[in-house]
Amino acid sequence: MVDLDWKNLSFGYRKTDYNVRCYYRNGKWGEIELCSEETITLNMAATCLHYGQEAFEGLKAYRCPDGKVRVFRPDENAARLQATCQGILMPEMPTEKFIEMVDLVVRLNERFIPPYESGATLYIRPLLIGTSAQVGVHPSDEYMFLIFVTPVGPYFKGGFATNPYVIIREYDRSAPLGTGIYKVGGNYAASLKANKIAHDLGYSCEFYLDAKEKKFIDECGAANFFGIKNNTYVTPKSTSILPSITNKSLMQLAKDLGMKVECRQIAEEELATFEEAGACGTAAVISPIERIDDLDTKTSYVFSKDGKPGPVCTKLYQKLINIQYGIEEDIHGWTHVVIE
Repeated sequence: MVDLDWKNLSFGYRKTDYNVRCYYRNGKWGEIELCSEETITLNMAATCLHYGQEAFEGLKAYRCPDGKVRVFRPDENAARLQATCQGILMPEMPTEKFIEMVDLVVRLNERFIPPYESGATLYIRPLLIGTSAQVGVHPSDEYMFLIFVTPVGPYFKGGFATNPYVIIREYDRSAPLGTGIYKVGGNYAASLKANKIAHDLGYSCEFYLDAKEKKFIDECGAANFFGIKNNTYVTPKSTSILPSITNKSLMQLAKDLGMKVECRQIAEEELATFEEAGACGTAAVISPIERIDDLDTKTSYVFSKDGKPGPVCTKLYQKLINIQYGIEEDIHGWTHVVIE
């Protein structure tokens, strides 16, 4: 194992030993290749650079107390990438090859997997880009799929702690019938300015309303939103929200705990009725929301008066990470053992 200050890792990029790559040429995927270089060579006219034909995923490998290394629901990441490929006309990476490459890159970089006690994880980043040199808006003929890994600490500095959010109306992350349901870089580029505004105002993240009417809850920055009330887990239904694998898992766990689950439109005013609220995604798992401020209406929706995560968020968070780390029984078959 490499000598790092595991307990104080930030969420960022660090060089590891290997990445894995696969090329799509002449209508088919080639063999998996190992690479120790951090850089890639691209023609300056590559479609990924000019027309945004690129997609990515994010998942984690966990060193568990039983000594095994597990990855959480890689088949779901493969399926979401395939949906993105269908949406922006790229060749789909088969699930079997996707998981084979995930397993390989984790094993090759085993010494970078943080110890269980540290709270850090090995972040896995699959990336698919169009590489054909062309000027003209049409799909690429050739593609590169690669996966790199990097050890990371918590996404938010405080780890599992409440954070304040602010509603930003001046900018939209994505259009109702645009690419919001796909994990493409353009969505994140569209969020950068709103995110900076939120940070400059002292908030952890921006909060989006729907782009069409500015009436309904959309996303918390780059994460899905959920609210808790009357023993019910409520999360927005929208044509511009990325389907979060973490959110999907939390909905199932809420059902397992005897809660009702609703996926529907949530008007901004309904925020006042929630007992707890959170943002969820691979990076943060759950980020409990302290409050959401609407500076335009001078309204503050408070979910934690003492600054501590609520009991339901805490229970869901603990249950999910216990499954990810192999501590609790995985009755749904979500975890994938990479290293015994």
